[in-house]
Amino acid sequence: MVRHYELTDPQFALIEDLLPKNGKRGGQWNDHRATLDGIFWLLHTGAQWREVPERYGKWKSVYDRFRRWRKDGMIDLILERLHLRLDEAGRLDHDLWCVDATSIRASRAAAGAGASAAEGEPADHALGRSRGGFGTKLHLIVDGHGIPLAVALSPGQAHESKHVEPVLKAVRLARPGRGRRRRRPRRLAGDKGYSYRRVRRYLRRRGIVAVIPTRKDQRRNPLSDRETYRRRNVVERCVNWLKENRRLGTRHEKLAVNFLAMAKLAMIRRCLRLLDPPDRP
Repeated sequence: MVRHYELTDPQFALIEDLLPKNGKRGGQWNDHRATLDGIFWLLHTGAQWREVPERYGKWKSVYDRFRRWRKDGMIDLILERLHLRLDEAGRLDHDLWCVDATSIRASRAAAGAGASAAEGEPADHALGRSRGGFGTKLHLIVDGHGIPLAVALSPGQAHESKHVEPVLKAVRLARPGRGRRRRRPRRLAGDKGYSYRRVRRYLRRRGIVAVIPTRKDQRRNPLSDRETYRRRNVVERCVNWLKENRRLGTRHEKLAVNFLAMAKLAMIRRCLRLLDPPDRP
C-alpha cells in the first residue's frame, strides 16, 4: 500500500529521467524513489532526520541525498519540470497571480548556526524576532488557481511589501526549445500589507496591474477590482496546505537554504498531486 505522502508510479514517472543514473563502475546510488519517499516522510511528519524509517534506507544517506540535490539544483529542476507539465496541460493561469506571506516560528533546533559557507545562505539565516516570536517569514506566489510558483524567505520581522521583487524574480517558467516564458502576470493580487507606492511603482514599470486595496490612511482607489481581489483567497489556502507539512509548520533547519529546499519540496508534492490526483479527496 502506498502511503499518501509517498510517490505513486505515475508521479515518479514524471521525474524519473531527471535523477542521476548508476554507472557501470564505482559506487551505486541507493534507490531514488525510496530516498524521495524518505524525504517526503520527513517533510510530512516534521521528525528528526535520525528518525527516518529504515524502509527508506539509512537516514544519513537520505539526508546526504537531500543536501546534494539542494546544492546541485535538482530540486529546482524537478519543480521546473512539473510547472512545465502543468503549463502544457493548460493548468497555469498567466493572467492573475497572488502573493502573500506567513510567519513560521523557529524551534530551538533552528538557532545557533554560525557563519556558513553554504552558497546562497544569508548572514542572518532568514531568522529574526517579531511580535510573533523568533522565526522566519515565508513569501509565496501562486497563480490564479492556487498552484505554487515560487517561494522566498526573510527574517521574521521583515515587512512583506519589501519582498515582492525577490519572490517574483524566483518564478521560473520555460518551454524546451522556445526559451523562457513570460514570467510576469498581467495582474498581481495582494492584501493591504502590499499597498505601498514602491510596490505599485515596481509593478507598473513591468506592465503588471496591481490588485491591491488601499489602507485606511490612504486615498481610496475607485478603480479597485473587487471581483478579482476576491480570488486572492487561493494563496491563503495554499499557505495553509503547505503548513500542513509539519516540517514547514515549524522551522527546524538551522540553514535558510535547507528550509527553503523543504518549502520547494512541499511545492513539488502539491504539483505532483495536481498532475496525478489521489483516489481519495
